[in-house]
Amino acid sequence: MSRLNSVWPERWVRRWANRSISLRLLLAVLVMIGLALPVAGTLLSHHYRASATQAFDERLGATLNVIMAGVTYDRIEQKLVHDRALGDPRFDNVYSGWYWQITDGEQHTLASRSLWDQRLPVIDSDTLSARSIPGPRGQSLRVVERDIYLAPLEAPLHISVAARDDVLARDIGEFQRLLWGGLVGLGVLLLGVLALQVRWGLAPLRRMHANLHDVEQGRAEQLNTRLPDELATLAASMNAVLARDQRLIERGRHTAGNLAHALKTPLSVMRLQLRQLPEANRDAWEVELERVDSAVRHHLARASAAGEGVRFAPIDLHATLAPLLNGLARLAQRRDIVLRQTWAGDIKVHMDGQDIQELVGNLMDNALRWAHSDVQLQLESDGQQLTLTVSDDGPGMNEAECQQAVQRGKRLDEQRSGSGLGLAIVTDLVALYSGQLHLSRASAGGLKVEVELPVVACNRRA
Repeated sequence: MSRLNSVWPERWVRRWANRSISLRLLLAVLVMIGLALPVAGTLLSHHYRASATQAFDERLGATLNVIMAGVTYDRIEQKLVHDRALGDPRFDNVYSGWYWQITDGEQHTLASRSLWDQRLPVIDSDTLSARSIPGPRGQSLRVVERDIYLAPLEAPLHISVAARDDVLARDIGEFQRLLWGGLVGLGVLLLGVLALQVRWGLAPLRRMHANLHDVEQGRAEQLNTRLPDELATLAASMNAVLARDQRLIERGRHTAGNLAHALKTPLSVMRLQLRQLPEANRDAWEVELERVDSAVRHHLARASAAGEGVRFAPIDLHATLAPLLNGLARLAQRRDIVLRQTWAGDIKVHMDGQDIQELVGNLMDNALRWAHSDVQLQLESDGQQLTLTVSDDGPGMNEAECQQAVQRGKRLDEQRSGSGLGLAIVTDLVALYSGQLHLSRASAGGLKVEVELPVVACNRRA
């Protein structure tokens, strides 16, 4: 049982750990209003009830004093007499709800005409007191009473003044309805105002989030620092990190290019020297030199690719590939190969231009090397990812050869001349852009290469 009790708070904390700041602030405000307003309403209602009841009792007490001043005892007739007019006709109307009574509890009793044949209950009280009692015909009365001594009577006289308290209850009820209605309206108003305040206060965070999305999509290079002081410092720090990462990427790509140029000449010299060796020793050295050349090209191509960790501004795919495809078209014409292109409209992608040219160039170069008379390039987009398909009518590959072709260091053309790394470079580029590569047999009998890349630029409405 104790284990379950300890797991529940942890689950609750994890559940609320990812809640939005707006929701947290609104819930905090809602809890505050839900606690503060009922407490305030209860206190105000209690205070008004006490004040209204006290004012009502004071009014009855003033009437009681007038009755006390006008009561006498007639020695001749031996009865109580009240000879002072109260100036309120309700004491003369039967069961009007306003009553007074003077009695010693025995033979001497004097009451207002409004009581008729009814009598008010009596309690002993030397001091002025107030209470609620049932009255004639089920009326609810508020009574103020006290005991006095009147000469020559030995027993004390109990004087009571009562009035219906339905007016008092109605006033208190009306006040409570207005009070709670006003508090509910105030709560709704406060919640709305605080919701607007939260939305206005968090607006810079939303702008910063949108700005980050633009940076991620390549539409902006840095964050806008025109923000409140607390966020401007954060944005400036993030801009510094972005700039540093960009410098490191560019430095790595330049270093890779410089290294490629530095290794190109020694490898060429070594190939020339191999030709001077005896033919018996030349084959083994050529195999090892080819392995070194392939490994160097593979790792340099991977290092110079900019896909991983970088979000580029959208580029027009047709304009980027046009120079490459024009050159390939001339090459295909010299080899009597028909090069067909299928474009599904204008496509913009978040890629480095050099990367997409190298990817398409490797695939098309392989297709032109192996094709007999036909090569087809198809590019289409579903709005989220780019699908690039290259197929030919060459000899093609079986399933085992397709799997082997994408392994590191393998080439698309093991028998024909050429210095390309084949599908190994293509595989690395596809992986860097979180894409997928599929090899299969084309309908024309050759090889079909299908590449899927989630790099299509989506048009956002302003």
